[in-house]
Amino acid sequence: MADPFECPRCHVSVAAEFYGPCESCRAELRVKYAAEQTEVEVAEYEPKMNVTPNAVALKDD
Repeated sequence: MADPFECPRCHVSVAAEFYGPCESCRAELRVKYAAEQTEVEVAEYEPKMNVTPNAVALKDD
Protein backbone atom coordinates (compact mmCIF):
# COMPACT_ATOMS: atom_id res chain seq x y z
CA MET A 1 0.00 0.00 0.00
CA ALA A 2 3.03 2.28 -0.24
CA ASP A 3 2.79 4.90 -2.93
CA PRO A 4 5.97 6.09 -4.66
CA PHE A 5 6.95 9.73 -4.17
CA GLU A 6 10.06 11.89 -4.26
CA CYS A 7 11.93 12.49 -1.00
CA PRO A 8 11.51 16.19 -0.20
CA ARG A 9 15.10 16.36 1.08
CA CYS A 10 17.30 14.41 -1.35
CA HIS A 11 14.84 14.04 -4.28
CA VAL A 12 15.25 10.26 -4.56
CA SER A 13 12.23 8.17 -5.53
CA VAL A 14 10.87 6.39 -2.44
CA ALA A 15 7.94 4.04 -1.83
CA ALA A 16 6.65 4.50 1.71
CA GLU A 17 3.34 4.52 3.55
CA PHE A 18 3.63 8.18 4.66
CA TYR A 19 5.06 11.23 2.88
CA GLY A 20 8.32 12.56 4.29
CA PRO A 21 12.08 12.12 4.19
CA CYS A 22 13.47 8.74 3.13
CA GLU A 23 15.10 6.36 5.64
CA SER A 24 18.64 7.60 4.97
CA CYS A 25 17.60 11.24 5.37
CA ARG A 26 15.77 10.42 8.61
CA ALA A 27 18.87 8.68 9.96
CA GLU A 28 20.98 11.75 9.12
CA LEU A 29 18.47 14.06 10.79
CA ARG A 30 18.35 11.91 13.95
CA VAL A 31 22.14 12.11 14.27
CA LYS A 32 22.27 15.83 13.46
CA TYR A 33 19.53 16.87 15.90
CA ALA A 34 20.09 14.36 18.70
CA ALA A 35 19.43 16.00 22.06
CA GLU A 36 21.34 15.29 25.23
CA GLN A 37 19.25 14.33 28.25
CA THR A 38 19.88 16.52 31.28
CA GLU A 39 18.60 16.51 34.84
CA VAL A 40 16.40 19.49 35.69
CA GLU A 41 15.94 20.42 39.33
CA VAL A 42 12.48 21.80 40.09
CA ALA A 43 11.76 23.87 43.18
CA GLU A 44 9.16 22.53 45.59
CA TYR A 45 5.72 24.15 45.25
CA GLU A 46 4.94 26.85 47.83
CA PRO A 47 1.52 28.50 47.74
CA LYS A 48 1.32 32.28 47.54
CA MET A 49 0.93 34.17 50.79
CA ASN A 50 -2.24 35.92 49.54
CA VAL A 51 -4.04 32.56 49.21
CA THR A 52 -6.36 31.93 52.17
CA PRO A 53 -7.91 28.62 53.17
CA ASN A 54 -11.50 27.92 52.20
CA ALA A 55 -13.96 28.99 54.94
CA VAL A 56 -15.86 25.70 54.60
CA ALA A 57 -12.66 23.72 55.22
CA LEU A 58 -11.99 25.68 58.42
CA LYS A 59 -15.55 25.40 59.77
CA ASP A 60 -15.74 23.50 63.08
CA ASP A 61 -18.73 21.21 63.66
